[in-house]
Amino acid sequence: MGAEEIDGGRLFPDGIAGPALRRLAGTAAGPSLVPLCYLVEHRNGGYHAYAQIRFHPEDACFVRTTGEPVGRGPVEELRWLDPMLTAHAKSSMALNNHLRYFRKHFKGTELEYKYTLAPAPDIWAASMELLTALREGELDGCRPEYRDEFQIHHTENHLFDVIGPEPEIGYASFIPTVTAGHVLKRKWFTEDAFARREELTPGLSLSPDRFAAYLRDELGLQVRPLPPFQRVRYDIQCESMRTGHVYGIFLDRCSLRSAPEVVLSQCELEYLRSRSVLDLTEQEVLREMGRIDGWLRTYLAKRGWATDHTFYSKRTFLRDAVAARPDLVTSNLTGTSEGRP
Repeated sequence: MGAEEIDGGRLFPDGIAGPALRRLAGTAAGPSLVPLCYLVEHRNGGYHAYAQIRFHPEDACFVRTTGEPVGRGPVEELRWLDPMLTAHAKSSMALNNHLRYFRKHFKGTELEYKYTLAPAPDIWAASMELLTALREGELDGCRPEYRDEFQIHHTENHLFDVIGPEPEIGYASFIPTVTAGHVLKRKWFTEDAFARREELTPGLSLSPDRFAAYLRDELGLQVRPLPPFQRVRYDIQCESMRTGHVYGIFLDRCSLRSAPEVVLSQCELEYLRSRSVLDLTEQEVLREMGRIDGWLRTYLAKRGWATDHTFYSKRTFLRDAVAARPDLVTSNLTGTSEGRP
């Protein structure tokens, strides 16, 4: 058969080998063909193979399966085929099961840069502008996460300053769920920092007047109540095309329930997860996060919103608010007290 140029969209319409591809493969092999991978030529020779994991009528998502380039030489000699099939088979349990290709580095630890927005912009407009910048490729090598670009969160938070015992210092925050009950978010840290231990406990059936007693009696914590606040947060999910690491760029606005004029507005950059079947180093996450931090600082500074990152936490914000206005905590004292371990 002579050379034939085939429109890529006609290869696998609806996930089935199309007529043009069947003619090339033969009538016997055609019906058994499935979309498996594509090749990318490596700059130093050879090819990288990418396996298809998500597919929609208008697009698809692939992850790299080869750690090193394979099949050096002309592509038509198929030297890449056997190593590509071997790599695919090695990772088949992740590739062939929905979302199994996600992994999490630094489990149990939150990695986060914060940028205090002053003056605070309209965070909806700022989020849409930032999402557009990512879509248009302003952050080199990154795009909005495939099929999960943007999320909205509006939560109420009842946060307690955990002041003892010493190994437990940090905060405990109760967040109501849409269905029923609360999620307890614990963070362990003595000072605001880039990396903090974090743990979520869902499904707690507690009323607010029982929060302090639960922390004291069930968890053995010494706690101090801080003013409850409402948080509106817009999440932009940013995915690296090179590594598959996914980072959240969040813009939020926190206002005290008892004093809505007391507000903290921040942008946050947080490592979330990695879409990859390859073993990547944790140092790679930190290097890439540092690069995104540099871009984001420049982006925010150009708009006059923030000039540098910080680690200013919600706990410190609430402590500062109470120090400036001690009356803010009085409405939160009912049913709460400092406990003993």
